Amino acid sequence: MEHYSVEQKIQDFLAIIEAKNPNEPEFLQAVKEVAVSVIPFISSKKEYQGKKLLERMAEPERIIIFRVPWVDDSGEIQVNRGFRIQMNSAIGPYKGGIRFHPSVNLSVLKFLAFEQVFKNSLTTLPMGGGKGGADFDPSGKSDMEVMRFCQAFMTELCKHIGPETDVPAGDIGVGSREIGYLFGQYKKIRNEFSGVLTGKGLAYGGSLIRPEATGYGVVYFAEQMLKTIGRKIDGKIAAVSGFGNVAWGVIKKLDQLGAKVVTISGPDGYVYDKEGISGEKVDFLLELRASGNNRAEDYTKKYPNAEFHAGKRPWEVKCDIAFPCATQNELDLEDAKALVSNGVMCVCEAANMPSTLEAINYLLDNKVLFSPGKASNAGGVATSGLEMTQNSIRLNWTSEEVDARLKEIMIGIHRVCRDYGKEEDGYVNYVKGANIAGFVKVAEAMLAQGIV
Repeated sequence: MEHYSVEQKIQDFLAIIEAKNPNEPEFLQAVKEVAVSVIPFISSKKEYQGKKLLERMAEPERIIIFRVPWVDDSGEIQVNRGFRIQMNSAIGPYKGGIRFHPSVNLSVLKFLAFEQVFKNSLTTLPMGGGKGGADFDPSGKSDMEVMRFCQAFMTELCKHIGPETDVPAGDIGVGSREIGYLFGQYKKIRNEFSGVLTGKGLAYGGSLIRPEATGYGVVYFAEQMLKTIGRKIDGKIAAVSGFGNVAWGVIKKLDQLGAKVVTISGPDGYVYDKEGISGEKVDFLLELRASGNNRAEDYTKKYPNAEFHAGKRPWEVKCDIAFPCATQNELDLEDAKALVSNGVMCVCEAANMPSTLEAINYLLDNKVLFSPGKASNAGGVATSGLEMTQNSIRLNWTSEEVDARLKEIMIGIHRVCRDYGKEEDGYVNYVKGANIAGFVKVAEAMLAQGIV
C-alpha cells in the first residue's frame, strides 16, 4: 500500500506541475526526472514532509522577460526577446549561463535553471540556480552586430544581476567574445568592476582552464565511476558526440589519461577515426569549431583516413565508455540499446539532459554505470565558482591549482552521488543519487530560512 501511495504522490505532484506549466515539455521532463527520485526520499524523511519543498523548488523565485531592440549593419532595427530565470537562491546568489540561440524559449530556460539548482548544490560551493538568454543567433553576425546586441541585452539585464545577487556565465552561443561585450556594458552602466560574470578573459578577472573545465570534470567523474567496478580509463575505447568546447575538454583529458577516443559528431553526422583522436587532432577541433560552420565532415578533409557517417549518431560505434557532449535528447532508446549490445560499461553525460528518459531507464535496467549531467558536467559551473572566489580575493590561481581543486570537487560530487544512489545489490544509481544529494542541501537551506 505504501508503494502505491508514493506512486500516487508522484502522479499528483506531476499533475499540478503540468497544469501550471502547459506547453513546456523540456521543463516538465526535467521536473519529472527529479520527482521520481526525490518524492520517495521525502516520503521516508519526516522532517521533509508537508513542507512543499519540491513544489517550491519547481516554481522560479523570479522570471524576467524583456525586449532587446538593436540595429544591424544595414541599419535595420531588429527585436529579440531576452530572459533571466532566477530559480532558487537558498544556498547562494543565482548562478547559471546565458544562452543565445534561436531555440531559446521559456521551457528550455526553466529546465536549465531547475537542473542548475541541483547541479550547483552538488558542487558544495555557495551558488543558487538560474539561467538566461535570448532567441538571438550570433552565427553569421558581424562582431559589431554581436556587440550591439550584447550591449542592448545587458542594458536591461544589469538591473537584475550583481556579484551578490546573480552571476551569469556563458552557454551555447555565448563565448569569451560575448562575455567581454556583456561585461563591458555592465561595468559602464553600473560604474563598478566586479565579478558579475564568469567565463571572463584572463586579462580582466577570468580563471585558467575555464574553457576545458566542464570536459575535464566529466572525465574525472567517469574515472571515479569506473573505480567502483575496479576499472581504469587507461586503454578504454571512448565514443564522444559534438566537437565544441565540452567535447574538446573531454577528449583532451581522455587522451591525457590513456583512453582512445574514436568519434566526434555534428548536426550533419558523425566521424569515426579508428586511429584515435589525439595529439594535434585534439587541437584541430578548436579550428573546426572556430570555422563556425558546425560540420563534423570537415574533420575528414584534414584526416582522410577517418570515416564520415552522414545523418547518424556515434552511439552505434563499439565503445567501453560514451560521452554525450552535444545537446538535449541526442541519445534515445535505440541508441541506448545499441550501446548496451556493444558492451558499453559507462555512459557519462557531458551536455544538459542529452539522454531521453527511456534511454536512461534502459541503461539503468541493464546496470550500465550512468551519470546524469547535473552531476558529471558540474565541473564547468564549479570552475565558475572558483573564478568567483578568485575575483573576491583579487587573486589568480595557476592552472595546476584550479585543476587540482576541480578534481577534488568532482571526487566529492561522485562520493555523495554514490552514497545516496547505492542500491541493495551494490549497483550505483547515479540518477537517484545526484537528485537526492542535490535536493538535500537546498532543502536544508530552505527549511532554515522559513517560507520565503
